[in-house]
Amino acid sequence: MSELTAHLDVPLGRGAPAAARRTVNAVLAGWGFHDADWLDACAVVVSELVTNAVRHGGGLVELSIEAHGGRVTVAVADGSSVVPRRRDPDGVGGRGIALIEAFSNGWTVENHHGGKRVRVELEPYPGML
Repeated sequence: MSELTAHLDVPLGRGAPAAARRTVNAVLAGWGFHDADWLDACAVVVSELVTNAVRHGGGLVELSIEAHGGRVTVAVADGSSVVPRRRDPDGVGGRGIALIEAFSNGWTVENHHGGKRVRVELEPYPGML
């Protein structure tokens, strides 16, 4: 199976996470990913990545999706070089990294055009591996 990729710039603002979730869901559905539970987990990861990029990243937010067979990677890049870290939850946040870890096979951070890109390998798609 060939690799499928999609890249988009996410408009900044309060609606960015929801717009990113809808877009990723539409792209993945177009690629044949229809399992509702798996897509919900993916939406949580995308929402957390985009929320963190908009809140803490600065500059443009770039979203990319890669699929090869049942393996899907979602990545979000922003203009900050500050590496995300797990922190204690409070009334404002602090749950993002824990949620990403709960719904994925892991995440990494890499330098990206003076900022960073956070890459998350989602759980394998059910029945495709």
